[in-house]
This record gives sequence, structure tokens and C-alpha cells, in this order.
Amino acid sequence: MNKMKVGVIGATGMVGQRFLTLLADQPYFEVSVLAASARSAGKTYSEAVGERWKMSVPMPEQFKNMTVLDAANIGEVGEKCSFVFCAVDMKKDEIKALEEAYAKAEIPVVSNNSANRWTPDVPMVIPEINDGHLEVIAAQRKRLGTKRGFIAVKPNCSIQSYVPALTPLLKYGIKEVVATTYQAISGAGKTFREWPEMIDNVIPYIGGEEEKSEQEPLRVWGKVENGEIVKADAPLITTQCIRVPVTDGHTAAVFVRFENKPTREEILDAWKNFSGKPQELKLPHAPEQFITYFEEDNRPQAKIDRDIYGGMGVTVGRLREDTLFDYKFVGLSHNTLRGAAGGAVLIAELLYREGYFN
Repeated sequence: MNKMKVGVIGATGMVGQRFLTLLADQPYFEVSVLAASARSAGKTYSEAVGERWKMSVPMPEQFKNMTVLDAANIGEVGEKCSFVFCAVDMKKDEIKALEEAYAKAEIPVVSNNSANRWTPDVPMVIPEINDGHLEVIAAQRKRLGTKRGFIAVKPNCSIQSYVPALTPLLKYGIKEVVATTYQAISGAGKTFREWPEMIDNVIPYIGGEEEKSEQEPLRVWGKVENGEIVKADAPLITTQCIRVPVTDGHTAAVFVRFENKPTREEILDAWKNFSGKPQELKLPHAPEQFITYFEEDNRPQAKIDRDIYGGMGVTVGRLREDTLFDYKFVGLSHNTLRGAAGGAVLIAELLYREGYFN
């Protein structure tokens, strides 16, 4: 198979680094260009990153001596690749403008950033859940005046720990959800070496995270109407988002109330049998089992369960009836794999197989 050439914009940051560990030996794509800010341009990737390599695995050899380009030089980047992953650290309006400029230059963008998540004709996708939202790309291309260029984005990492578990239960009429997320420091792009204040500490606030955690699920569960994604108007979701001293893995404590309360067995069966287009197509980064349930009282645990199926699976445990709500459970997802770079790579694999890059 001739691999499609791809660029990584924002390659020097934590999510950019994670992209490269995932793409070093990917069967569909070959990284042909690395891009970052002007201050990194002209340096080798190894020089540009320096001591800031944050992954637990070594920097892949094939990227060390690649020359980093300026992400703002869209023409130069576009000459070397067929589409780009975007994980830049800039102001939201600047990201939005940059991604749209790439799309208008006929270079599709698969973004890890939040800037375009609420652009009406930009699909925000968890591939197992709302792959049908990709059809809105046709309307987006019409707006942008492109034949090939478009933007697709992944949702916030926090919602991946509970939205997959709630989705197969929507048929029972979910009315209300309370979710508290306990979020790893890598979600802030940090390691303990860089953020010693997080050791032996819990911070009960993550800026902007609660609004995303309450609203983005409704967009994932929304529908395409007249070339736009219209968010669902239910269920009612309220959240608290807390930073905890964990390297990777976002945990969620979830309480849920239904219109038609299912049995515990019905819930477990729904989770066990829930799969989507990635499993059907056997995409390279698709977990064989999307949701894995643990019967043990002390699971899932971030340290031992976050890497299930290469960090692309979602784990759930402690399902039980509640005295105030109908049920409560605990969910876990790997925030920089399923929740960030891995989720974006899975979207790209789906776009590739569905012909959107043609």
C-alpha cells in the first residue's frame, strides 16, 4: 500500500509528540513534514524539542533529523503532505484562522484543538459514536469553496471517560447526568518534573473544562440538519472537573437518571455489545472492545487500565444502583491517546477509509 503523506503541526508540544509515537509505524500514513512555531523552524526536530521530550518512550529515530518548518508557511507545508494533524498551542482565534487557511489551501485538517469544535459545519467526532456527522463535510467544503480541503475535530479529552458509556444507554431515555472528572496532569501538557506543585495535591478547577464537559456531549449526540450539526437538547448534564496527581488517564464518577430505568444486566449487555464503524472496518487504532467492564470493586484504575487496547479502549466499573439517581458508575479513558492524539488518528483512519481524503 502506498502510504498517504501527512504533516504534524504543533509537532514539538506534548500532543504533537504523542502523534509522532502513534504515526511512527502506521499502515495508512507516513509523516513527511513536521511544523511548529517560527522559533522552532529551521532546526532539526531533536534540536527543537531539546529536553522537552515528554513521552515515556524514546523519540522515534525517523523524526530526529527532520527539519521543522514554520506552521504559518502553509504553501511549504502543503507541498510535502496530503493532510495535516493540528495540535498547536496558540490563541483560539489564531488556531481557527490557521486551520481554515490550511483547509482553503486544499489541505484537510484533523484537529486536536478546541477552536473549531462549535463551528456548525465542522464534525466533532468520536468515531464509534457519531461517524455519521462526517457527512457535514460536504456543506463545509461548499462554504469554504474547496474541493478537497476541510476541518474535522475530536472532542475534549474529559468527555471520553463517560460519553462512550452513556451512549448505548440513550435508548432508555437518559434524563440527568452528574459527572465529576479526575483529570491527569498530561491534560495540561505537563509532567511532574515541570509541575512539582501537583505532587501530593488536588486542584478543584480547570479553566473552561466544565462547560466543555457539559456541552460537548450534546453536540456529539446531535444530528445533521441543513448542512449543520444541531446539538441534542437532552439530557441535562452537570459536571465538576478536578486536576489530580496522575500522569495519564481521566477518571469520571458518573450518576445517571433514566426515563425508563434499565436493569443492571441490560446496562452491562449494552456496554459489552457496543461497537462502531472503527471496529467494523478494523481500523489500525480501533480497540477490539470499545468498552470493557470490570467486576472488581477497585477497578478501573488509571495506572493499570489506561493503556487497554493501546490506550484506545474505555474502561468502566462499579456499576450500582444509587439512592438518589438510578445508577452510578466509574469510567476511565487515556486522555492523550483516546482523548487526544489517538482519537484524532482514529478519525483520520476513518476519513481515509471512507474516501474523504481523495
